[in-house]
Amino acid sequence: MPVSADDLAARFPEGFRFGTVTSAPQVEGAVDLDGRGPSIWDTWAAEPGRIMDGSTPAQACDHVRRYAEDVALLRELGAPSYRFSVSWSRVRPTGRGAVSAAGLDFYDRLVDELLAAGIAPLTTLLHADLPQGLEDDGGWLNRDTVERFAEYAALVGARLGDRVAGWVPISEPAVMTLRGYGWGDHPPGRRLMFDSVGAVHHALLAHGRAAIALRAAGATSVGCANNHAPMWPASDDPADVGATKLFDALWNGAFLEPMLLGRYPRDLEALVEDVAEPGDLATIRQPLDFYGINYYSPLRVAATGPDDESLFRFVEVLGRPRTDNGWAIVPEALQEWLIMTRARYRAALPPFVITEAGAALAGTELADGTIDDSERIAYLTTHLEAVANAMAVGVDVRGFHVWSLLDCWEWNDGFLPRYGLVHVDHTSQDRRPKRSFGWYADLVAAHRERHRTTSG
Repeated sequence: MPVSADDLAARFPEGFRFGTVTSAPQVEGAVDLDGRGPSIWDTWAAEPGRIMDGSTPAQACDHVRRYAEDVALLRELGAPSYRFSVSWSRVRPTGRGAVSAAGLDFYDRLVDELLAAGIAPLTTLLHADLPQGLEDDGGWLNRDTVERFAEYAALVGARLGDRVAGWVPISEPAVMTLRGYGWGDHPPGRRLMFDSVGAVHHALLAHGRAAIALRAAGATSVGCANNHAPMWPASDDPADVGATKLFDALWNGAFLEPMLLGRYPRDLEALVEDVAEPGDLATIRQPLDFYGINYYSPLRVAATGPDDESLFRFVEVLGRPRTDNGWAIVPEALQEWLIMTRARYRAALPPFVITEAGAALAGTELADGTIDDSERIAYLTTHLEAVANAMAVGVDVRGFHVWSLLDCWEWNDGFLPRYGLVHVDHTSQDRRPKRSFGWYADLVAAHRERHRTTSG
């Protein structure tokens, strides 16, 4: 029997923040405005064959021109938190040097519009779209990029910090560095394998430097948004178990441990020796007001053969429903990860926030034009139940953000996957709330009413 909005809302305490998410390269478009410079994703998408449907982020959801319409949707939804990212290239077109006043003005207007709608902005400084000018000089392999990011953080913090309380320096540094520099299926497309840990270290150092700069600008809540997943060995074979432990250290531990404990996992320490300088780990280990988790699916890991370039491969998680892009839907894996991570890190952990969770599920258009995405409602229900189950055994979780508000440009998959609570026609740019939008609005309203009543 489906769980009612009232019953689900009852499982979350007063102060728990429901929200939604977008990112600049996936929704903004308007690459011809504000003097915006190219990012690495603009360069990558311009290369034939990189993007599944041949699209680019040049228009995306045209959010820069339609932000007021999108904030009106957020007001209608009623979720009190909205996580968005700033485009570094819109603020500083080459990543250094001249600042675009028009670019900063856009984010001023967006923040003011959100606040007027009663929505708290949770602002991310970088969501994968490194300015191409910095990549030309080595990107995250170049320690100078850390300095440029610290400058950028101070700049944006000074402009928005009087109104924005919540900040994330870098979204998904594992995806950005390991996929971009490790196995090369994201820009800049370098296949350095374990030599990509230099990029990992510099991104973590940039996180720490940005946290310092944001606090100096008056930020009262600084956290992270790290992509994490439970790692399951493909079998009991020691080779598969060993490969899983190694990939867990690389994908999960290499970000958790420096941020929380000021050290790298033991298996990776030697790899970082040539890039880490004295004091770096103390800088990375800045106090966090929340630890953000972007969760989508667990990973099942197997060892590879002696002639393979990589030490691990990924195999299908069997017996589970799948999203439109083939990811296994396993809500209990989120519950598992929350409980196990709390048990492992305990006092070092700040409260958790789910900074992203969602699924590519297109739904069906009905005769009256309604987009029936009941599978998304089921996905969100079961994942919220997983969070509530973890909270029931003592895990401190303070919020849950749905990816995504809009059907947006999904990296290498272009416009094909549809994650949004709102359907976007990428030709006309018309927005149309789906059934899941109404369901989420009901959940948020039930939660608000329950605690308005109990506190009154």
